[in-house]
Amino acid sequence: MEEFLKKTGWTSIITSVITAIIGIAIIGNPAAIMHVVAYILGVSFIGFGIVKLISYFVAKGTYDFYNYEMIFGILAIIIGIVTIAYRETIATIFRIIIGIWILYSGLMRLGLVTKLKSLNINEWKGALVIAVLILICGIYVIFKGSSIGMAIGIAILIYSVMDIVEGVIFLRNVDSIF
Repeated sequence: MEEFLKKTGWTSIITSVITAIIGIAIIGNPAAIMHVVAYILGVSFIGFGIVKLISYFVAKGTYDFYNYEMIFGILAIIIGIVTIAYRETIATIFRIIIGIWILYSGLMRLGLVTKLKSLNINEWKGALVIAVLILICGIYVIFKGSSIGMAIGIAILIYSVMDIVEGVIFLRNVDSIF
């Protein structure tokens, strides 16, 4: 169990480093990053749809009753086209998803704080402050419009740094849990 918790701690730190890089990229050019994400999603759906259409025609005649590849393919292509056409909306949805993920992370940190406190680990107060700040960052990212993309990038970067600090605190105290 201790090994699992250490792996989880390192995974959290690595994820936070990647999130920090995304935050820095958003700070550098927020509109372009959100458009790139929308285009990548759109092209991915279109590619997936093409693969499904090809799969349908390759398997035609075999298991036709259960072969929905053509429907999946057409639907994926339509979703891809809509994603590219409505990239501003997709950027907003992407921002909200990131905000929800940050909120989730903050709530998970609050759960960890209660465990640290119950084990009488002194760092629980610092972890509580970090968890509350992460929650504030999540709420900020969700409710602030895309016109202030740089501020969103900064909030994501701050969250990432706090998450890394909390991950290090967690890894230093994993041995105390057992």
